[in-house]
Amino acid sequence: MKTMQSSQLLDKLETDTRQIILTLHYLLQEDPGVLLQQPAPGKWSVAQVTEHLNSYGRYYLPLIKQALDNSTYKANASFTPGWLGNYFTQSMLPREDGRITHKMQAPKNHRPSPDVDSFAVLNEFMEQEKLLLALLDKARNTDLNKLSIPISIAQFITLKLGDTFRFLIAHHQRHFVQINNTLAIVKKEHGYTFPKASFSFDAGF
Repeated sequence: MKTMQSSQLLDKLETDTRQIILTLHYLLQEDPGVLLQQPAPGKWSVAQVTEHLNSYGRYYLPLIKQALDNSTYKANASFTPGWLGNYFTQSMLPREDGRITHKMQAPKNHRPSPDVDSFAVLNEFMEQEKLLLALLDKARNTDLNKLSIPISIAQFITLKLGDTFRFLIAHHQRHFVQINNTLAIVKKEHGYTFPKASFSFDAGF
C-alpha cells in the first residue's frame, strides 16, 4: 500500500472537514420543512441523511478521543494505509465528478427515523465536526499506524487510526453529495440553487 506523509494526510482531512462545516452553515439557514422533505417515497430527507452521519459520529468519535487520550506513541512522519481501511475509504469516496458508484445499504442501527428535529440534528453534527477537527489536530502528536479503532458493524475488526479518519470523512463526503442532490430535487420547483460542495475527491487519498 502506498505510504503517505502523515502531516499532509491530516491537512487534507482537516480541509475536507472544514468544507463540510461551511456547507452546514448554509443548511442551518434553510427552512426546516425543506430539510425534512423526502425527495421521493422511501428516500431520505436532508435531516435523515445528517442523522445517519450523527449515528456514526456517536460511535467513532468517543473511541477516537479515548485512543488519543491514552496514546503513548510518538508522532510518525509516515502513514501506510491498511488494505481493509483503504478498501472501505475508496468504496465510500465519490468520484471526482461527484458521482457515487458503490451503492450500499445502511446497517439497521444506522438507519434514521423520518421523524427527526432538523435543527437539533444539524447542530449535533456541527458539534461532531468541530470535535473531529480537534481530534485531527491532536492526532498530529501520535502514530496513525499504531492506534486502532474497532469498526461499528463488527467490533472484532479494527482499522488503523489514520484509516478510521479517512473512512469517516469519506463517508461524510459521500452523503453530502446525497444532500446536494436531495436539495436540488426538493427545491427544483422554487428555482433554488444550492452551493455545490467543492470537495477534492482524490482516488489516491
